[in-house]
Amino acid sequence: MSASADRPPFLDLPPLVALGGTVRLPGSKSISNRVLLLAGLAEGTTLVHDLLASDDTAVMLDALRTLGCTVTPSATPGGPLAVTGLGGRLAVKEADLFLGNAGTAMRPLAAALALLAARQGTTGAGFRLRGIPRMHERPIGDLVEALRPLGCQVACTGTEGYPPLALSGPGALALDASIRVRGDVSSQFLTALLLALPLVAEDRALQVEVQGELISKPYVEITLKLLARFGIAVEREGWQRFTLPAGSRYRSPGAVHVEGDASSASYFIGAAAIAAVDAPLRIEGVGADSIQGDIRFVDAARAMGADVTMEANALLVKRGAWPLKAVDLDCNAIPDAAMTLAVMALYAQGTTRLSNIASWRVKETDRLAAMRAELTKFGATVIEGPDFLEVTPPAGAWQRAALHTYDDHRMAMCASLAAFNPLAPGAAGQPAVAVRVLDPGCVAKTYPDYFADFLALVTPQAGAVPVITIDGPTASGKGTLASRVAQRLGYHHLDSGALYRACALAAQRAGIAPDDEPALAALAAALPLRFEGGRAWLGTPGEDVTDRLREEAIGQMASQIAALPALRAALLDWQRRCRRAPGLVTDGRDMGTVIFPDAQLKVFLTASAAQRAERRHRQLAAAGVSATLPALLADLEARDARDRSRSSAPLKAAEDARQLDNSALSIEASVEQLLRWWDDAQGGAPHGPEHAPAA
Repeated sequence: MSASADRPPFLDLPPLVALGGTVRLPGSKSISNRVLLLAGLAEGTTLVHDLLASDDTAVMLDALRTLGCTVTPSATPGGPLAVTGLGGRLAVKEADLFLGNAGTAMRPLAAALALLAARQGTTGAGFRLRGIPRMHERPIGDLVEALRPLGCQVACTGTEGYPPLALSGPGALALDASIRVRGDVSSQFLTALLLALPLVAEDRALQVEVQGELISKPYVEITLKLLARFGIAVEREGWQRFTLPAGSRYRSPGAVHVEGDASSASYFIGAAAIAAVDAPLRIEGVGADSIQGDIRFVDAARAMGADVTMEANALLVKRGAWPLKAVDLDCNAIPDAAMTLAVMALYAQGTTRLSNIASWRVKETDRLAAMRAELTKFGATVIEGPDFLEVTPPAGAWQRAALHTYDDHRMAMCASLAAFNPLAPGAAGQPAVAVRVLDPGCVAKTYPDYFADFLALVTPQAGAVPVITIDGPTASGKGTLASRVAQRLGYHHLDSGALYRACALAAQRAGIAPDDEPALAALAAALPLRFEGGRAWLGTPGEDVTDRLREEAIGQMASQIAALPALRAALLDWQRRCRRAPGLVTDGRDMGTVIFPDAQLKVFLTASAAQRAERRHRQLAAAGVSATLPALLADLEARDARDRSRSSAPLKAAEDARQLDNSALSIEASVEQLLRWWDDAQGGAPHGPEHAPAA
């Protein structure tokens, strides 16, 4: 995937110095997609509570709907999703399933549909399973080679051993002999067979033998425990032989609760081990009762020095030993979470070695190569082996870097820990560096709100949160420009015009006259306004007043009351509190001169009143509002005169502002010009290219 209009191309994290608070984890991806498939194959309806909302679960849900399952969202926010399953019978016998880059969807669906197609037949082209280009590079040959001897008709329609797949039937299933599958590439192949074989075990017990050393055993444990919830008691002999009983049949347990994602917990555990000094970070959703193997990351973090207290469904984590301790660990049991250790190693004393992680190469990207390439950018010494990684922290000052994420959610989340570089051993007296994370939106695969949750917990270095101010006269387009720039940078946006219009609306409702300065100032000081999701909410719990704020009468009153010094003073602290990580883009008439005089970039728009009146006339005409051009021009000139001559914070460009005449510029051209200035303000695009090299 590539960055889109709602997926910023990069996110700049300011240098961070502390972390604290409470975070609630999203549901586990591994559990979520297993539960969805089991519910889709079972008899009856399953209520799935706390399901992860992500790209991977979205493609699984789409696939289940296509296959004929009934999926019903809850009528109440946050309620359970109801999945009515197929009862082991194909409802459709031909389908084209797009599964993105979700291995937890591609592999078990391939096994289940191959067996069902062989037993019940297909029509037309049968079942076609495909994904994004990276999915077509992730091996599935070991699963295919386990299915074909059983009588399944599985064709690799691109490169042999890789998706896309075509599944057809009927076929004569041969289930008498043990079913063999390799275990040393991915545990998902074994999981796929264990999830699929109960569909054809009506009259006989089925045995699966693992060839080679089984990696990622904890993920197979998750599979076995969830199978038991749906009525399948699998017997195992060590990790080499698994037996599914005769008469196996999936039955819904009625309800399943998805616990928080233990892999996602690793980023917060790592961050707390580095930066939770004054009080522990509370991580809710996983704990001592977790069924996920990645909860063992706690042991690895403790080995590096983290202080962790485990509750049944929560973790309390703070810094223990400092600097962190370099470790030499076999990470076979925690392959996904082990990535976090590689970034924690930047804060350790000595060289950290992570071994038995060959499976990193067949994940969303080649994670061994990717991690070596990205950590090296900071100045770390990184040695990449066939199944290991060695990381030695930078010897001196950290280098500024743009970290490629390779469309890999875990690379992006790991990158966030590098923003704590002011705390690194030896960092005292060295310049701290911002960290640019390229394509941060790739976290949508498993944790769409990761960066919002992470940034809500952190404390930036004093003065490190950047601000861009865009000032200009009425109808100069500053609000639209600021909103687009904030979207491109992943920053917060403060629309000061909307703030004053909200004051006008609240005053109008309260019957306060526009010249009653004391009453207006008192109202503004306690104004219950919040901006969220691109909308403005006024009052408690909050009324969406976004459209009301655009009314012409409200705008007229806002312009009038904005000249009152007491009102402006009442809103000064309110606006300054909007300066939050990762950064702020704000627009108004005195943002660069009064509110944020220390802003890193100040821009002043200079379109003439005549040009602005023509633009406003076109906007009103498009909205069906009648207005004459001379009247609009006269109104804008009057507003300009009032804004320039007011005693408090008159409209003028800051001395160090860059002036932009956007009269003839499209909004896209204005945004690009401002972003070029932003790179200049940071030293001239210091972060490097925005496109990832091959890993």
